[in-house]
Amino acid sequence: MAIRLEVEQAADRLDRFLHERLPDYSRARLQAWIREGRVRIDGRTAKPSTPLKGGEVIEVEPGELPELKAEPEELPLEILYEDDAVIAVNKPAGMVVHAGAGITKGTLVNALLHHFGRLSSVGGELRPGIVHRLDRFTSGVILVARHDKAHRALAAQFAGREVEKVYLALVHGNVEKESGRIERAIARDPKRRIRMTARLRHGRPAVTEYRVEQRFGGFTLLEVRPGTGRTHQIRVHLATIGHPIVGDRLYGAPAKVPGLPPPERYFLHASRIAFRSPATGERVAVEAPLAPELRQWLEKLAGLQ
Repeated sequence: MAIRLEVEQAADRLDRFLHERLPDYSRARLQAWIREGRVRIDGRTAKPSTPLKGGEVIEVEPGELPELKAEPEELPLEILYEDDAVIAVNKPAGMVVHAGAGITKGTLVNALLHHFGRLSSVGGELRPGIVHRLDRFTSGVILVARHDKAHRALAAQFAGREVEKVYLALVHGNVEKESGRIERAIARDPKRRIRMTARLRHGRPAVTEYRVEQRFGGFTLLEVRPGTGRTHQIRVHLATIGHPIVGDRLYGAPAKVPGLPPPERYFLHASRIAFRSPATGERVAVEAPLAPELRQWLEKLAGLQ
C-alpha cells in the first residue's frame, strides 16, 4: 500500500524529508526506493537530493523488506550482574539494542546471543531477551531475560512500576529547584516524526522526577527517575522545561559549548536499576559507572569553573 505525504514547508533534500517523516525506515533504504522509482513527487520520479518547496504531494511505494532474524556476533560485552533468570549489561553509547530500520549488525542482541546462546523468546526473533530498551546514544545498565518465565516476571514488574530506574543527565542552564516532578503527556511530533513532544494536549501520560546532583556555571548535573517508560521521555521532559541535555541537538541543545570539545553524544546515562530477581525473589540493585567519555567531559567542564 502506498504511503501519501504532504509537504508542509520547504526541505533541502527529499531523502532527509522522508527519513524524518518515516523514521521506521533507514535513510539508505529510502534512497534505494527513490532510485528504484518507488517515490513520486506530484506523480513524477525524483532523485534523493531533490529539494522540496512545500505544497508537494509525495507517494511512497515501499519495497519488500527482508525478513530479519537476530544472529550471534562476537562483540565486547560488559556484564554487571547475572543469575539464572537475568543478565544486566552495561550498554555503551552508540550500540543499538536490537536490529531494525536497516541495522542488522553490531547490536546488543547480536552480542548477547554470541555470549549466552539462548534467551527468552517472548519478544520475538528480533528481540530475544529484551524486556526494556535504552536509546542508541544512552549508555548504562539494561536488563535481559534468560528465559520466557523470567521475561514475563520482569515485564510485570516494569508494568507495575516496581523497577527503580535512575539516570544521570547533564543539562544546559541552572535548574532553579533542588528537586522537581515533570508530569506531561508525550506524543510523536507531527512536524518532525523522529522527535517526540510534550507540548500537545494529547499523548501518553509520562512522569519524570529529578534532583540536583551538582551545579556548574551554566550547567546542572541531575539524578533523574522516570516513573514511566515513554520514548525519549527524559530527553523530551527536560527540554520542555527549558533544560535540554548537553549534546542532544534533536531536542534543542547547542552544537558547541565554548571552551570545550563538541559532545560526541548526549549526556544521559542509566546509572542504576533495582528489581526483584525472578530466580531468587530477592531485591537486586545494579549500578553502571559513568561512561568514560562522559566522565572526561565532566572533568573538563569542572576545570573551567
